[in-house]
Amino acid sequence: MKCVFFDIDGTLWDYESVIPGSTVRALKLLKQNGHMAYINTGRTRGYVTDPALLALPFDGIITGCGSRIEERGEVIYEHLLSDETAKRAVDTVRRYGFRAILEGPEYLYMDYDDFKDDIYGRKVMRDLGGNRRGLTDNYGKWKISKLSCDTTGCDKHSCYEELKDEFDIIEHNDTVVEMVPRGFSKGAGMRRLCELKGIDIRETIAIGDGANDMDMFEAAGFSVAMGSGSKTAIQAADYVTTGLKEDGIYNALRYLELI
Repeated sequence: MKCVFFDIDGTLWDYESVIPGSTVRALKLLKQNGHMAYINTGRTRGYVTDPALLALPFDGIITGCGSRIEERGEVIYEHLLSDETAKRAVDTVRRYGFRAILEGPEYLYMDYDDFKDDIYGRKVMRDLGGNRRGLTDNYGKWKISKLSCDTTGCDKHSCYEELKDEFDIIEHNDTVVEMVPRGFSKGAGMRRLCELKGIDIRETIAIGDGANDMDMFEAAGFSVAMGSGSKTAIQAADYVTTGLKEDGIYNALRYLELI
């Protein structure tokens, strides 16, 4: 039996949140063949709500870069930022002009005026619906695991220096950064789940497409990059499958003889 961990964005679905039919078929076959399957995402649980995604036959979900683990709907591990740490982080990034999104297990906190002119920000607010709360309106009342920021035009490296003892910094591109509490990552989430469930980490497979999947690739017994993924992921993986829209998940699981 193998245990397969799947990234969401760019892996299970495209950036319009469309899941290929071949991926749905592949996951059903994977489970029918007795293997285990988990979502492993940097998104916090408050941003993993899509009915089509949650209808897929997963055994559980690791969210927020390993800060929360669910097994068949039951939370078996969770780590939240302390109020003091959250306030310090928010006050610091705002002082440097960052536009922040605070990410939690129930809600994401972001101010409409910060993102109303941002294409991605508007998409996030649209997708969240009732799971969005105002950051300023709820100051200090947040329940969060991590934060992401737009750093356009800001002195980001000085900000990182102030927060480096408490956060690991993941730069997705020149203007988007994810701040994760030190010691937490997709790979750490995999290892924690394996410890909790008595799974041999060597029997795990990680499938992803981006830079924030690297620690998941390192933790797994075998790693697969989507052919449509980033250069970083493709170079790091043990195997490169076809693109997401070219039946990448299905072809990867066939290659691995899991379906």
